[in-house]
Amino acid sequence: MKISTEVKSGVVLVSPKGNLMGAPETEDFRQVIKEHLDAGATKYVIDLSNVKWMNSLGLGALISAYTSVKNKEGVMVITNVSDKVKSVFMITQLIKVFQNYDTVDDAIAAITQ
Repeated sequence: MKISTEVKSGVVLVSPKGNLMGAPETEDFRQVIKEHLDAGATKYVIDLSNVKWMNSLGLGALISAYTSVKNKEGVMVITNVSDKVKSVFMITQLIKVFQNYDTVDDAIAAITQ
């Protein structure tokens, strides 16, 4: 898995690519969030457009990141969730926890207002 990051309008855009299904992918994802949190970032958009599949370990990594961000009084949202990955969010009811936007621009606009 490759994880790219960029800062847009003061928001950390995290874009994983591949499957989010276990170590080392989930650890790499957590580390990216931790590094940005340690640097003082509080706004995150997780672009899932290139995530083909996610299992419970991937969901755990997202929940862990979400909790870490919330504990620092930050905000984390997701965007571009494929139907296949969205089904996992629906089954686990995590769709009610994560704010989900159709595009990166919509997500950034929502958390920078």
